[in-house]
Amino acid sequence: MQGAANVGKNLPDAGFLRAEGSHISDGRGNQVLLRGVNVNQLVDFYRPQPEVPAVRPLSEEDFAGMAEQGFTVSRLNISWSALEPERGSLDPEYVARIHQAVDWAKAHGIYTVLDMHQDGWWNGPTEPGTTCRPGTEEMWGYDGAPQWATITDGAPRCQFTGRDISPAGNRAFQNFYFDTNGIRSALAQTWGKLAAEFSDEPMVAGFDLLNEPGFGETAPVTTSYLLGKFYAQSIERIREAGARQIIFIEPSIFWSGLGFDSGPTPGFTEDTNIVFSPHLYAESITMDRDLGIVPIVGLERQFTLAQRVAVEYNAPLWSGEYGYWGSEEVHWGEDEDSLARLARYAAAEDEHVLGSAYWVWKQACGDPQNGIEPYGNALMMQDCATGGDLPPKRGLLKILSRAYPQSAPGKITSLAAEESTLRLAGQTDTASCDLQVWFPGSAKPEIHSTGIANSSLEQVPGGWKFTGCASGDYALASGSGE
Repeated sequence: MQGAANVGKNLPDAGFLRAEGSHISDGRGNQVLLRGVNVNQLVDFYRPQPEVPAVRPLSEEDFAGMAEQGFTVSRLNISWSALEPERGSLDPEYVARIHQAVDWAKAHGIYTVLDMHQDGWWNGPTEPGTTCRPGTEEMWGYDGAPQWATITDGAPRCQFTGRDISPAGNRAFQNFYFDTNGIRSALAQTWGKLAAEFSDEPMVAGFDLLNEPGFGETAPVTTSYLLGKFYAQSIERIREAGARQIIFIEPSIFWSGLGFDSGPTPGFTEDTNIVFSPHLYAESITMDRDLGIVPIVGLERQFTLAQRVAVEYNAPLWSGEYGYWGSEEVHWGEDEDSLARLARYAAAEDEHVLGSAYWVWKQACGDPQNGIEPYGNALMMQDCATGGDLPPKRGLLKILSRAYPQSAPGKITSLAAEESTLRLAGQTDTASCDLQVWFPGSAKPEIHSTGIANSSLEQVPGGWKFTGCASGDYALASGSGE
Protein backbone atom coordinates (compact mmCIF):
# COMPACT_ATOMS: atom_id res chain seq x y z
CA MET A 1 0.00 0.00 0.00
CA GLN A 2 1.06 3.58 -0.62
CA GLY A 3 1.37 5.19 2.80
CA ALA A 4 1.03 8.85 3.67
CA ALA A 5 4.76 9.21 4.25
CA ASN A 6 5.45 7.95 0.75
CA VAL A 7 3.03 10.48 -0.74
CA GLY A 8 4.95 13.37 0.82
CA LYS A 9 8.27 11.93 -0.29
CA ASN A 10 7.24 11.75 -3.93
CA LEU A 11 5.65 15.16 -4.34
CA PRO A 12 7.58 18.27 -5.44
CA ASP A 13 7.50 21.69 -3.83
CA ALA A 14 4.47 23.94 -4.31
CA GLY A 15 4.51 25.54 -7.72
CA PHE A 16 5.44 22.29 -9.45
CA LEU A 17 2.60 20.32 -11.01
CA ARG A 18 1.68 17.06 -9.35
CA ALA A 19 -0.92 14.27 -9.41
CA GLU A 20 -3.56 14.89 -6.77
CA GLY A 21 -6.35 12.33 -6.64
CA SER A 22 -8.15 12.36 -9.98
CA HIS A 23 -6.62 15.56 -11.32
CA ILE A 24 -3.40 17.49 -11.90
CA SER A 25 -2.73 20.23 -9.35
CA ASP A 26 -0.20 23.04 -9.00
CA GLY A 27 0.43 22.31 -5.33
CA ARG A 28 -1.35 25.48 -4.26
CA GLY A 29 -4.84 24.02 -4.23
CA ASN A 30 -5.69 24.63 -7.89
CA GLN A 31 -6.68 22.12 -10.57
CA VAL A 32 -4.71 22.60 -13.79
CA LEU A 33 -5.98 21.54 -17.22
CA LEU A 34 -3.07 20.92 -19.57
CA ARG A 35 -4.30 21.35 -23.13
CA GLY A 36 -1.99 21.72 -26.07
CA VAL A 37 -0.13 19.93 -28.82
CA ASN A 38 2.62 17.49 -29.64
CA VAL A 39 5.83 18.99 -31.02
CA ASN A 40 7.90 16.58 -33.16
CA GLN A 41 10.48 19.08 -34.41
CA LEU A 42 13.35 17.61 -32.36
CA VAL A 43 12.74 14.00 -33.43
CA ASP A 44 15.52 12.06 -35.16
CA PHE A 45 13.35 10.69 -37.99
CA TYR A 46 14.43 8.47 -40.86
CA ARG A 47 14.40 10.44 -44.12
CA PRO A 48 12.63 8.56 -46.96
CA GLN A 49 13.98 11.20 -49.34
CA PRO A 50 17.38 12.31 -48.02
CA GLU A 51 17.11 15.68 -49.71
CA VAL A 52 13.80 16.50 -48.01
CA PRO A 53 13.96 17.56 -44.31
CA ALA A 54 12.15 15.20 -41.93
CA VAL A 55 11.34 17.93 -39.40
CA ARG A 56 10.54 21.62 -39.55
CA PRO A 57 12.77 24.03 -37.63
CA LEU A 58 11.65 24.76 -34.07
CA SER A 59 11.65 28.38 -32.94
CA GLU A 60 10.19 30.60 -30.25
CA GLU A 61 7.54 31.64 -32.77
CA ASP A 62 6.08 28.14 -32.54
CA PHE A 63 5.40 28.56 -28.82
CA ALA A 64 4.04 32.07 -29.30
CA GLY A 65 1.63 30.57 -31.84
CA MET A 66 0.57 27.87 -29.39
CA ALA A 67 -0.14 30.47 -26.72
CA GLU A 68 -2.31 32.38 -29.19
CA GLN A 69 -4.51 29.27 -29.38
CA GLY A 70 -4.81 29.16 -25.59
CA PHE A 71 -2.57 26.10 -25.33
CA THR A 72 -0.68 25.58 -22.08
CA VAL A 73 1.35 22.44 -22.78
CA SER A 74 3.78 21.10 -25.34
CA ARG A 75 4.40 17.35 -25.38
CA LEU A 76 7.95 17.66 -26.65
CA ASN A 77 8.96 14.53 -28.56
CA ILE A 78 12.65 13.69 -28.16
CA SER A 79 14.73 10.82 -29.58
CA TRP A 80 16.94 8.46 -27.58
CA SER A 81 19.08 8.05 -30.72
CA ALA A 82 19.90 11.78 -30.73
CA LEU A 83 20.09 12.10 -26.96
CA GLU A 84 22.52 9.22 -26.42
CA PRO A 85 24.16 8.26 -29.74
CA GLU A 86 27.12 6.83 -27.80
CA ARG A 87 26.26 4.64 -24.85
CA GLY A 88 26.75 6.24 -21.47
CA SER A 89 26.83 9.93 -22.32
CA LEU A 90 24.21 12.46 -23.37
CA ASP A 91 24.91 14.58 -26.41
CA PRO A 92 25.42 18.12 -25.04
CA GLU A 93 24.21 19.85 -28.21
CA TYR A 94 20.95 17.89 -28.23
CA VAL A 95 20.43 18.50 -24.50
CA ALA A 96 20.95 22.22 -25.18
CA ARG A 97 18.23 22.11 -27.86
CA ILE A 98 15.83 20.54 -25.36
CA HIS A 99 16.67 23.23 -22.81
CA GLN A 100 16.07 25.91 -25.42
CA ALA A 101 12.65 24.48 -26.29
CA VAL A 102 11.70 24.36 -22.59
CA ASP A 103 12.83 27.96 -22.15
CA TRP A 104 10.87 29.16 -25.20
CA ALA A 105 7.77 27.39 -23.94
CA LYS A 106 8.21 28.85 -20.46
CA ALA A 107 8.49 32.37 -21.90
CA HIS A 108 4.97 31.94 -23.27
CA GLY A 109 3.41 30.30 -20.22
CA ILE A 110 3.53 26.80 -21.71
CA TYR A 111 4.44 23.69 -19.71
CA THR A 112 6.57 20.96 -21.27
CA VAL A 113 6.09 17.20 -21.03
CA LEU A 114 9.33 15.53 -22.12
CA ASP A 115 8.35 12.48 -24.19
CA MET A 116 10.88 9.76 -25.09
CA HIS A 117 9.45 9.13 -28.53
CA GLN A 118 9.68 6.02 -30.66
CA ASP A 119 7.77 4.65 -33.64
CA GLY A 120 8.78 1.14 -34.72
CA TRP A 121 11.64 1.11 -32.16
CA TRP A 122 14.36 2.76 -34.32
CA ASN A 123 14.88 4.69 -37.52
CA GLY A 124 16.39 1.92 -39.63
CA PRO A 125 14.51 0.87 -42.80
CA THR A 126 14.34 -2.59 -44.41
CA GLU A 127 17.88 -3.60 -45.26
CA PRO A 128 18.69 -3.99 -48.99
CA GLY A 129 18.39 -7.58 -50.14
CA THR A 130 15.73 -8.50 -47.58
CA THR A 131 12.97 -10.77 -48.90
CA CYS A 132 9.72 -10.06 -47.10
CA ARG A 133 7.30 -12.94 -46.69
CA PRO A 134 3.84 -12.81 -48.32
CA GLY A 135 1.53 -10.61 -46.26
CA THR A 136 4.36 -8.31 -45.21
CA GLU A 137 6.21 -5.59 -47.07
CA GLU A 138 9.39 -3.55 -46.98
CA MET A 139 9.22 -0.51 -44.76
CA TRP A 140 10.80 2.83 -44.03
CA GLY A 141 12.52 3.52 -40.78
CA TYR A 142 10.86 5.84 -38.29
CA ASP A 143 12.45 6.95 -35.00
CA GLY A 144 13.49 5.90 -31.53
CA ALA A 145 16.43 4.00 -30.08
CA PRO A 146 20.11 4.35 -30.97
CA GLN A 147 21.78 1.59 -32.97
CA TRP A 148 23.67 0.29 -29.92
CA ALA A 149 20.33 -0.40 -28.18
CA THR A 150 18.74 -2.10 -31.20
CA ILE A 151 19.09 -5.88 -30.99
CA THR A 152 17.07 -7.64 -33.70
CA ASP A 153 18.97 -10.96 -33.88
CA GLY A 154 18.75 -10.74 -37.68
CA ALA A 155 14.93 -10.70 -37.81
CA PRO A 156 13.63 -9.05 -41.02
CA ARG A 157 12.45 -5.45 -41.03
CA CYS A 158 9.18 -6.22 -42.85
CA GLN A 159 5.96 -4.59 -41.71
CA PHE A 160 2.57 -6.21 -41.24
CA THR A 161 -0.34 -3.72 -41.41
CA GLY A 162 1.95 -0.89 -40.34
CA ARG A 163 5.23 0.31 -38.86
CA ASP A 164 4.59 -1.04 -35.34
CA ILE A 165 4.43 -4.71 -36.33
CA SER A 166 7.58 -6.22 -37.84
CA PRO A 167 9.71 -9.21 -36.79
CA ALA A 168 12.73 -6.92 -36.30
CA GLY A 169 10.77 -4.39 -34.27
CA ASN A 170 9.14 -7.08 -32.15
CA ARG A 171 12.51 -8.72 -31.45
CA ALA A 172 14.10 -5.37 -30.59
CA PHE A 173 11.33 -4.71 -28.06
CA GLN A 174 11.62 -8.24 -26.71
CA ASN A 175 15.33 -7.75 -26.05
CA PHE A 176 14.61 -4.38 -24.47
CA TYR A 177 11.99 -5.77 -22.10
CA PHE A 178 14.25 -8.67 -21.05
CA ASP A 179 17.16 -6.22 -20.55
CA THR A 180 19.46 -7.93 -23.04
CA ASN A 181 22.91 -6.34 -22.81
CA GLY A 182 21.43 -4.08 -20.12
CA ILE A 183 19.60 -1.86 -22.62
CA ARG A 184 16.44 -1.49 -20.51
CA SER A 185 18.55 -0.45 -17.56
CA ALA A 186 20.48 1.90 -19.83
CA LEU A 187 17.34 3.82 -20.82
CA ALA A 188 16.33 4.07 -17.16
CA GLN A 189 19.75 5.53 -16.38
CA THR A 190 19.41 7.92 -19.30
CA TRP A 191 16.14 9.14 -17.85
CA GLY A 192 17.90 9.85 -14.57
CA LYS A 193 20.53 11.96 -16.33
CA LEU A 194 17.97 13.87 -18.41
CA ALA A 195 15.63 14.46 -15.48
CA ALA A 196 18.52 15.90 -13.47
CA GLU A 197 18.83 18.61 -16.12
CA PHE A 198 15.30 19.82 -15.32
CA SER A 199 14.83 18.92 -11.66
CA ASP A 200 14.56 22.60 -10.65
CA GLU A 201 12.29 23.70 -13.51
CA PRO A 202 8.60 23.95 -12.50
CA MET A 203 7.53 24.53 -16.13
CA VAL A 204 8.59 20.98 -16.96
CA ALA A 205 5.32 19.26 -16.07
CA GLY A 206 6.87 15.82 -16.17
CA PHE A 207 8.44 12.92 -18.01
CA ASP A 208 6.66 10.57 -20.46
CA LEU A 209 8.91 7.52 -20.21
CA LEU A 210 8.25 5.80 -23.56
CA ASN A 211 5.90 6.60 -26.40
CA GLU A 212 3.49 3.81 -27.40
CA PRO A 213 5.65 0.89 -26.23
CA GLY A 214 5.64 -2.10 -28.57
CA PHE A 215 4.49 -5.52 -27.45
CA GLY A 216 7.56 -7.60 -28.27
CA GLU A 217 6.92 -11.31 -28.71
CA THR A 218 5.37 -12.40 -25.43
CA ALA A 219 2.52 -10.05 -24.55
CA PRO A 220 1.07 -9.57 -21.97
CA VAL A 221 4.25 -10.49 -20.05
CA THR A 222 6.00 -7.70 -21.92
CA THR A 223 3.20 -5.13 -22.04
CA SER A 224 2.17 -5.56 -18.41
CA TYR A 225 4.78 -7.06 -16.09
CA LEU A 226 8.03 -6.10 -17.86
CA LEU A 227 6.81 -2.68 -19.02
CA GLY A 228 5.95 -2.01 -15.38
CA LYS A 229 9.46 -3.07 -14.34
CA PHE A 230 10.97 -0.59 -16.83
CA TYR A 231 8.73 2.20 -15.55
CA ALA A 232 9.59 1.43 -11.91
CA GLN A 233 13.29 1.31 -12.73
CA SER A 234 13.13 4.65 -14.57
CA ILE A 235 11.16 6.30 -11.78
CA GLU A 236 13.82 5.23 -9.29
CA ARG A 237 16.59 6.77 -11.40
CA ILE A 238 14.58 9.98 -11.89
CA ARG A 239 13.85 10.38 -8.17
CA GLU A 240 17.48 9.60 -7.29
CA ALA A 241 18.43 12.49 -9.59
CA GLY A 242 16.29 14.83 -7.48
CA ALA A 243 13.52 15.34 -10.04
CA ARG A 244 10.05 15.23 -8.43
CA GLN A 245 7.89 16.09 -11.43
CA ILE A 246 5.00 13.97 -12.71
CA ILE A 247 5.74 10.64 -14.38
CA PHE A 248 3.44 10.03 -17.34
CA ILE A 249 2.70 6.31 -17.76
CA GLU A 250 1.58 4.92 -21.12
CA PRO A 251 0.06 1.55 -21.92
CA SER A 252 1.40 -0.31 -24.96
CA ILE A 253 0.66 0.45 -28.61
CA PHE A 254 -2.35 -1.86 -28.26
CA TRP A 255 -4.28 1.06 -26.75
CA SER A 256 -3.70 3.29 -29.77
CA GLY A 257 -4.54 0.45 -32.16
CA LEU A 258 -7.52 -1.10 -30.37
CA GLY A 259 -8.81 1.50 -27.91
CA PHE A 260 -7.95 -0.59 -24.82
CA ASP A 261 -5.08 -2.49 -23.20
CA SER A 262 -4.13 -4.07 -19.89
CA GLY A 263 -1.13 -1.83 -19.17
CA PRO A 264 1.35 -2.24 -16.32
CA THR A 265 -0.08 -4.08 -13.32
CA PRO A 266 -1.36 -1.63 -10.67
CA GLY A 267 1.19 -1.46 -7.89
CA PHE A 268 4.18 -1.57 -10.28
CA THR A 269 5.52 1.45 -8.38
CA GLU A 270 5.05 2.95 -4.93
CA ASP A 271 5.50 6.41 -6.41
CA THR A 272 2.29 8.40 -6.19
CA ASN A 273 3.15 11.25 -8.54
CA ILE A 274 2.08 9.49 -11.72
CA VAL A 275 -0.47 10.22 -14.45
CA PHE A 276 -2.03 7.58 -16.70
CA SER A 277 -1.52 8.73 -20.28
CA PRO A 278 -3.02 6.54 -23.03
CA HIS A 279 -3.48 7.87 -26.55
CA LEU A 280 -7.19 8.21 -27.25
CA TYR A 281 -7.40 7.47 -30.96
CA ALA A 282 -10.70 5.55 -31.05
CA GLU A 283 -12.46 6.03 -34.40
CA SER A 284 -9.27 7.59 -35.75
CA ILE A 285 -6.23 5.35 -36.35
CA THR A 286 -7.50 2.21 -34.61
CA MET A 287 -7.49 -1.04 -36.58
CA ASP A 288 -11.28 -1.21 -36.79
CA ARG A 289 -11.37 2.16 -38.57
CA ASP A 290 -8.68 1.03 -41.01
CA LEU A 291 -10.64 -2.16 -41.72
CA GLY A 292 -13.93 -0.29 -42.13
CA ILE A 293 -15.75 -2.30 -39.47
CA VAL A 294 -17.94 -1.26 -36.54
CA PRO A 295 -15.78 0.36 -33.83
CA ILE A 296 -14.53 -2.06 -31.17
CA VAL A 297 -14.39 0.91 -28.80
CA GLY A 298 -16.40 4.02 -29.60
CA LEU A 299 -15.00 7.52 -29.37
CA GLU A 300 -16.95 8.40 -26.24
CA ARG A 301 -16.51 5.02 -24.54
CA GLN A 302 -12.72 5.25 -24.71
CA PHE A 303 -12.83 7.97 -22.04
CA THR A 304 -14.75 5.70 -19.67
CA LEU A 305 -12.34 2.79 -20.22
CA ALA A 306 -9.31 5.02 -19.74
CA GLN A 307 -10.68 6.54 -16.56
CA ARG A 308 -11.34 3.09 -15.12
CA VAL A 309 -7.66 2.24 -15.52
CA ALA A 310 -6.61 5.61 -14.09
CA VAL A 311 -8.73 4.87 -11.00
CA GLU A 312 -6.92 1.53 -10.59
CA TYR A 313 -3.62 3.44 -10.56
CA ASN A 314 -5.12 6.09 -8.24
CA ALA A 315 -3.90 8.60 -10.83
CA PRO A 316 -5.25 11.38 -13.05
CA LEU A 317 -5.93 10.72 -16.73
CA TRP A 318 -4.27 12.74 -19.52
CA SER A 319 -4.36 11.91 -23.24
CA GLY A 320 -0.87 12.35 -24.66
CA GLU A 321 -2.02 12.03 -28.27
CA TYR A 322 -5.17 12.10 -30.35
CA GLY A 323 -6.16 13.46 -33.74
CA TYR A 324 -8.37 13.19 -36.81
CA TRP A 325 -7.31 13.51 -40.44
CA GLY A 326 -9.03 13.44 -43.81
CA SER A 327 -7.87 13.58 -47.40
CA GLU A 328 -5.98 16.31 -49.22
CA GLU A 329 -8.91 16.73 -51.58
CA VAL A 330 -11.00 18.21 -48.78
CA HIS A 331 -9.00 21.03 -47.25
CA TRP A 332 -6.20 18.76 -45.99
CA GLY A 333 -8.31 16.95 -43.43
CA GLU A 334 -10.87 19.64 -42.63
CA ASP A 335 -13.69 17.54 -44.07
CA GLU A 336 -17.02 17.22 -42.29
CA ASP A 337 -16.16 13.80 -40.86
CA SER A 338 -12.88 14.92 -39.26
CA LEU A 339 -14.46 18.05 -37.82
CA ALA A 340 -17.45 16.12 -36.49
CA ARG A 341 -15.26 13.54 -34.77
CA LEU A 342 -13.08 16.23 -33.20
CA ALA A 343 -16.19 18.06 -31.98
CA ARG A 344 -17.39 14.83 -30.34
CA TYR A 345 -13.96 14.33 -28.79
CA ALA A 346 -13.98 17.90 -27.45
CA ALA A 347 -17.43 17.46 -25.90
CA ALA A 348 -16.39 14.21 -24.22
CA GLU A 349 -13.12 15.73 -23.04
CA ASP A 350 -14.99 18.61 -21.42
CA GLU A 351 -17.55 16.28 -19.88
CA HIS A 352 -14.74 14.29 -18.25
CA VAL A 353 -12.79 17.50 -17.40
CA LEU A 354 -9.58 16.32 -19.04
CA GLY A 355 -6.50 17.72 -20.72
CA SER A 356 -4.64 16.42 -23.77
CA ALA A 357 -2.10 17.08 -26.50
CA TYR A 358 -3.24 17.02 -30.14
CA TRP A 359 -1.07 15.32 -32.80
CA VAL A 360 0.65 17.37 -34.21
CA TRP A 361 1.70 21.07 -34.32
CA LYS A 362 3.88 20.87 -37.44
CA GLN A 363 4.89 18.06 -39.76
CA ALA A 364 7.60 18.25 -42.38
CA CYS A 365 7.20 16.98 -45.92
CA GLY A 366 10.04 14.50 -45.36
CA ASP A 367 8.58 13.04 -42.15
CA PRO A 368 8.09 9.28 -42.78
CA GLN A 369 4.76 9.49 -40.96
CA ASN A 370 3.65 12.10 -43.46
CA GLY A 371 4.03 9.67 -46.34
CA ILE A 372 5.70 12.17 -48.71
CA GLU A 373 2.55 13.97 -49.76
CA PRO A 374 2.04 17.39 -51.42
CA TYR A 375 1.70 18.95 -47.97
CA GLY A 376 2.90 18.52 -44.40
CA ASN A 377 -0.24 17.34 -42.64
CA ALA A 378 -0.46 19.08 -39.26
CA LEU A 379 -2.26 21.97 -37.60
CA MET A 380 0.31 24.31 -39.15
CA MET A 381 0.47 23.15 -42.75
CA GLN A 382 3.49 23.08 -45.08
CA ASP A 383 3.45 23.38 -48.87
CA CYS A 384 5.84 20.67 -50.10
CA ALA A 385 6.20 22.29 -53.52
CA THR A 386 7.65 25.49 -52.08
CA GLY A 387 8.65 24.52 -48.54
CA GLY A 388 6.59 27.45 -47.29
CA ASP A 389 3.49 27.64 -45.14
CA LEU A 390 -0.07 26.85 -46.13
CA PRO A 391 -3.04 28.25 -44.19
CA PRO A 392 -3.47 26.57 -40.78
CA LYS A 393 -6.29 24.11 -40.18
CA ARG A 394 -8.66 26.77 -38.93
CA GLY A 395 -11.66 24.47 -38.57
CA LEU A 396 -9.79 22.11 -36.26
CA LEU A 397 -8.16 24.99 -34.39
CA LYS A 398 -11.56 26.56 -33.74
CA ILE A 399 -12.50 23.43 -31.80
CA LEU A 400 -9.14 22.95 -30.11
CA SER A 401 -8.83 26.56 -28.95
CA ARG A 402 -12.28 26.68 -27.35
CA ALA A 403 -12.76 28.35 -23.96
CA TYR A 404 -11.59 26.42 -20.88
CA PRO A 405 -10.23 26.96 -17.35
CA GLN A 406 -6.44 26.78 -17.43
CA SER A 407 -6.33 26.91 -13.63
CA ALA A 408 -9.27 26.55 -11.23
CA PRO A 409 -9.32 26.71 -7.41
CA GLY A 410 -10.20 23.44 -5.73
CA LYS A 411 -11.76 21.11 -8.25
CA ILE A 412 -13.76 21.61 -11.43
CA THR A 413 -17.15 19.92 -11.05
CA SER A 414 -18.58 20.52 -14.54
CA LEU A 415 -17.38 21.91 -17.85
CA ALA A 416 -18.85 22.44 -21.31
CA ALA A 417 -17.63 24.76 -24.05
CA GLU A 418 -17.98 25.62 -27.71
CA GLU A 419 -15.74 28.35 -29.11
CA SER A 420 -16.08 31.26 -26.64
CA THR A 421 -19.24 29.94 -24.97
CA LEU A 422 -18.43 28.33 -21.63
CA ARG A 423 -20.26 26.75 -18.73
CA LEU A 424 -17.99 26.12 -15.75
CA ALA A 425 -18.61 25.10 -12.14
CA GLY A 426 -16.15 24.37 -9.38
CA GLN A 427 -15.78 23.97 -5.64
CA THR A 428 -12.99 25.01 -3.31
CA ASP A 429 -12.65 24.71 0.46
CA THR A 430 -10.05 27.48 0.52
CA ALA A 431 -10.59 30.87 -1.11
CA SER A 432 -8.13 31.40 -3.94
CA CYS A 433 -7.41 34.10 -6.52
CA ASP A 434 -5.84 31.66 -9.01
CA LEU A 435 -8.84 31.20 -11.29
CA GLN A 436 -7.66 31.69 -14.89
CA VAL A 437 -9.92 31.05 -17.88
CA TRP A 438 -9.10 31.26 -21.58
CA PHE A 439 -11.54 32.65 -24.16
CA PRO A 440 -10.63 32.62 -27.87
CA GLY A 441 -11.23 35.29 -30.51
CA SER A 442 -11.34 39.05 -30.79
CA ALA A 443 -14.92 39.52 -29.56
CA LYS A 444 -15.06 40.40 -25.87
CA PRO A 445 -16.86 37.60 -23.99
CA GLU A 446 -19.88 38.44 -21.85
CA ILE A 447 -19.26 36.72 -18.53
CA HIS A 448 -21.64 36.06 -15.65
CA SER A 449 -20.39 34.46 -12.47
CA THR A 450 -21.28 33.52 -8.91
CA GLY A 451 -18.85 32.87 -6.09
CA ILE A 452 -16.12 34.79 -7.93
CA ALA A 453 -14.82 38.18 -6.73
CA ASN A 454 -12.22 40.70 -7.94
CA SER A 455 -12.51 39.47 -11.50
CA SER A 456 -10.76 41.00 -14.47
CA LEU A 457 -10.73 40.41 -18.21
CA GLU A 458 -7.62 41.10 -20.27
CA GLN A 459 -7.21 40.89 -24.02
CA VAL A 460 -4.14 38.87 -25.01
CA PRO A 461 -2.81 37.66 -28.38
CA GLY A 462 -5.45 35.33 -29.82
CA GLY A 463 -8.12 35.86 -27.17
CA TRP A 464 -8.92 36.89 -23.61
CA LYS A 465 -7.81 35.89 -20.10
CA PHE A 466 -10.35 36.01 -17.27
CA THR A 467 -9.00 35.93 -13.72
CA GLY A 468 -10.74 36.05 -10.37
CA CYS A 469 -10.94 34.94 -6.75
CA ALA A 470 -13.17 31.94 -6.07
CA SER A 471 -14.56 30.60 -2.83
CA GLY A 472 -16.93 27.77 -1.94
CA ASP A 473 -19.15 26.72 -4.83
CA TYR A 474 -18.53 28.94 -7.83
CA ALA A 475 -19.75 29.11 -11.41
CA LEU A 476 -19.07 30.99 -14.61
CA ALA A 477 -21.04 31.27 -17.84
CA SER A 478 -20.21 33.19 -21.00
CA GLY A 479 -21.53 34.15 -24.39
CA SER A 480 -19.93 36.60 -26.81
CA GLY A 481 -20.73 40.14 -27.79
CA GLU A 482 -19.19 43.24 -29.23
